[in-house]
Amino acid sequence: MKGKEIDLNDGILKVFIEQIRPKEIEVRKQLDMGYSWDGSVALIYEIRPQWDKPENILHHEFAKIRYYKSRGEWNLYWMRASGKWEAYEPYPVATHLQELLEVIKEDKYHCFFG
Repeated sequence: MKGKEIDLNDGILKVFIEQIRPKEIEVRKQLDMGYSWDGSVALIYEIRPQWDKPENILHHEFAKIRYYKSRGEWNLYWMRASGKWEAYEPYPVATHLQELLEVIKEDKYHCFFG
C-alpha cells in the first residue's frame, strides 16, 4: 500500500504543477515551475535561466510541504527573504496534501508568487 500512496501524492503534485505553470512554450523557456518529492517532503520551485548567464538554469524554491506520518498531517512552509523556511502561519497544517496546494495556488498573502 505504501507504494501506491507515494504515487498518489506524486500524481497530485504533477497535476498541481501543470495547473500553475505557464501554458505557452516560449514563456516556459524564461519561467517554468517544477517540484521534487521524496515521499515525505515536496519542494515547489520556479525554473529560470540565470540573468547574466542564461545557459545556467536555476531552481528557486518557494514552498515546502512536509508530511509527518506519526501525526498524520501535512505542514506548509514558505521561503523567507533570509533564505530560511518558515511555517506559513495563516494555514500551516492540513490533513490532506490538496488543501495546502490550494493555499499555495490562492496565495492570499503573496508569500509564494510575490
